[in-house]
Amino acid sequence: MLNGLNLENYRNYRHVFFELSPTLNVFVGENGQGKTNALESIFYLGIGKSHRTVRDYELIQFGETRSTLKTLVEHEIRNYQLEIQIEENVGKKAWINHAPYKKMSDYIGHLQVVLFSPEDLQLLKGSPALRRRFLDIEIGQSQPTYLYHLALYNKTLQQRNRFLKSHNIDESLLDVLDEQLSIHGSYILLKRIDFFKDLNHIASSLYEKIAYQKEKLNIKYDSSLRIDDAYLYSFTIHEFQEALYTGLQKQRKQDIHQCITTIGPHRDDLLFYLNEKDAKKYGSQGQQRTIALSLRLAEIELLYKLSREYPVLLLDDVLSELDDDRQKNLLLSMTEKVQTILTTTSWSSLADYFRMAPKLYKVDSGILTSEG
Repeated sequence: MLNGLNLENYRNYRHVFFELSPTLNVFVGENGQGKTNALESIFYLGIGKSHRTVRDYELIQFGETRSTLKTLVEHEIRNYQLEIQIEENVGKKAWINHAPYKKMSDYIGHLQVVLFSPEDLQLLKGSPALRRRFLDIEIGQSQPTYLYHLALYNKTLQQRNRFLKSHNIDESLLDVLDEQLSIHGSYILLKRIDFFKDLNHIASSLYEKIAYQKEKLNIKYDSSLRIDDAYLYSFTIHEFQEALYTGLQKQRKQDIHQCITTIGPHRDDLLFYLNEKDAKKYGSQGQQRTIALSLRLAEIELLYKLSREYPVLLLDDVLSELDDDRQKNLLLSMTEKVQTILTTTSWSSLADYFRMAPKLYKVDSGILTSEG
């Protein structure tokens, strides 16, 4: 749970501190006033990345060279003061209880967040990279070791691809790189599959509730290793390592020809089926939105299962996107369990949906005014 948030020179916030209710918090304002910026800052404190840009310097207020974000996180066992500083031409630094953390993989996990946004539909319609990022963020929040292996895998992958492009191929060096990719990639695959199996079960059950059991959702982990599901979902880490190394060896000639690594967890995807039909191709807009909602709700339950604490729930103007009362009710039932921070252009249009009175802030040009 977050006690409050302190921002300096972040986006359109010059300097702001606001307290947060342990239940429902609502930021109200016209578009372009800074509501989403406030949610983004909380997401950034949890994940160490923005969900809107890959360039950290864009988060610094125009005309400034440094931005600072701080918050206090209360857990049942221990509290944490988190701080991230973003500096132009330098990058970001993180502190926990005033102690510096050199690796973001060690920092991530102290504040778990789940974000709903209108862009969630891209989880289905967008590129496979978006779905891999979804998996990486959620697993990494609860299992920092996953981020360690992911970082080393990506570093080795970049080395291998640069080497393939050099056209000066030393196969003994490729053997070394393939072994390293297999070691780190096998850990990634093992944790993804474990997470995926729970995700599929929970998301499918939630989808059936929303769709009145008219359709059945099934999610498939599409591995570039091309291993049958019956085996893939029961592999040990050693079996993944062997399969990945063997696959890299088999693909070597093709990789040399294409100058890129064509097999591994960086090429994997999630596939969605409704009544055994490809939901990306044949699902309606409403069905696809329901799948995206089911994924996010499942994400909350999975993070709770892994850490025994609910994440902070961030809702970025999403209720207006849900045109089905059953979808709204399922999402709102979750807000009664977790600390929720919601943005909207009009609270009066939403107030009847909530049983609790929120802590209300008006947002106007980067200035927050408490209204209750």
